[in-house]
Amino acid sequence: MGEVTYRRGDSDERPWGRWEVLDTGAGFAVKRITVKPGAILSLQLHHHRAEHWVIACGRARVTRGDAILELGPGEHVHIPVETPHRIENPGAEIMEFVEIQYGERLDEGDIVRLEDRYGRA
Repeated sequence: MGEVTYRRGDSDERPWGRWEVLDTGAGFAVKRITVKPGAILSLQLHHHRAEHWVIACGRARVTRGDAILELGPGEHVHIPVETPHRIENPGAEIMEFVEIQYGERLDEGDIVRLEDRYGRA
């Protein structure tokens, strides 16, 4: 199975909000991600993992490849390996989603930023 360097309880504050690892296992990691109103994550891709996002609260605008999806609570989207993607919170309230990562390598080093509002690309 895949190499997972995340540990339950890991978390980080970011310019757009924060993430926290809820659980990990053989080849998977589960995060809770909180996005501030009006904030947007970097347009990115991953070489070693796919992701599945489930919106818990708020509204989300998701870019997946060339598609733009508007999602609300209970809706979900799959992000295949190597697919450029991003999520933003177009609303005035906090947006939270659960991210399930799975693949051969799960760590923060597998983020290729293509564009970033916060100068990290």
